[in-house]
Amino acid sequence: MATSKEWQKMLNGELYWAWDADLQANRDRCREACKRFNEAGQVSRRRRVELWRDIIGDTRPLPPVNPDPEADAKQFDATDPVVDPPFSVDHGINLKVKPGSFINFDTTILDTCLITIGERVLFGPHIRIYGATHPMDPAVRRGLEGPEAGKEVHIEDDVWIGGSAMILAGVRIGRGSTVGAGSVVTKDVPPFHFVAGNPARVIRKIETSMDPTQSTEA
Repeated sequence: MATSKEWQKMLNGELYWAWDADLQANRDRCREACKRFNEAGQVSRRRRVELWRDIIGDTRPLPPVNPDPEADAKQFDATDPVVDPPFSVDHGINLKVKPGSFINFDTTILDTCLITIGERVLFGPHIRIYGATHPMDPAVRRGLEGPEAGKEVHIEDDVWIGGSAMILAGVRIGRGSTVGAGSVVTKDVPPFHFVAGNPARVIRKIETSMDPTQSTEA
């Protein structure tokens, strides 16, 4: 992928040609990996992690098998998130999710640019993260013939995103914040704040025993 000019332009947030052969090949790869993940049925935590890592292109070796199923599953608590199917992502390899986070069912992510999700993040069901954009000028956009672009999305540690919320391109959600169910987040959320609505707006600051001066990034 790194050899494709369109791939690099996409990651840089520049206008790029979405039908580039390398981009198409990775989308096809990711689509098949998501299909395997979603159709796996009731499988062990180890197998679910293996299928998840295929989606995001994580080539780390799995830990040795522990004969105790519960102990074997627990090995992954410190290394991988918990993700419930069905799950859909565009490229997969532009998505970084830290361990200890939970992604609920029916999450869709367009990872045109880098999407990061920190530790101990909780997703409700039906979450949408749209890192992709199109030119506003229809003369430039030109339907399927025109270029696309994108912006990074960052969700910091200890965030809770309520069900059916939508996170748009270019947004950073600060540490310890909560996004109300059904909200459409169009701009940055400050750390330790509750936002809700369409478009989402700050409702109040969240009182916490956490040290808000201790900065962490997703």
